[in-house]
Amino acid sequence: MVKARLKILYSCCLLFSTLICGASDIPRHTFKPDYPGAPKRTFIQNYKDMVFASCLTKAYNDNKDIVKDIGSSEGALQQWVSYDINESVDEEFKIVNSYLSRNYFNPIVEAQIKGVKFDFLKCLDLYHSKELDKLARKVVPYPQRKASQGY
Repeated sequence: MVKARLKILYSCCLLFSTLICGASDIPRHTFKPDYPGAPKRTFIQNYKDMVFASCLTKAYNDNKDIVKDIGSSEGALQQWVSYDINESVDEEFKIVNSYLSRNYFNPIVEAQIKGVKFDFLKCLDLYHSKELDKLARKVVPYPQRKASQGY
């Protein structure tokens, strides 16, 4: 129960931080922030989104700006999903590494651009994979529940 309340509190803090930080010079009556759609998506969808973000973070870890943005989004997604983190961590690590270690090759692209790794495509294939779906069903106890419904 305490964990659920903390998740709700963290979500609220994240959502409303834009009103507190950096928005003081914008008149409040004209400031209409956009909010992420994740709280309205199911836990299983948010879990898959989180693993996709994890894959992208690992794939592009040499670009600090990308890693900062994706990592922040991944952290936010964690607040909008209920899952067994202890069971998920090792499996998530394995599946991400498995997909990123694939050797995708396209001779047409390779002729134009040498050394293309297709990491985004690998992460996208992971996102749509049966393996991720199986893992998500294993570690997300309430797959159809939404953060907006409570934990």
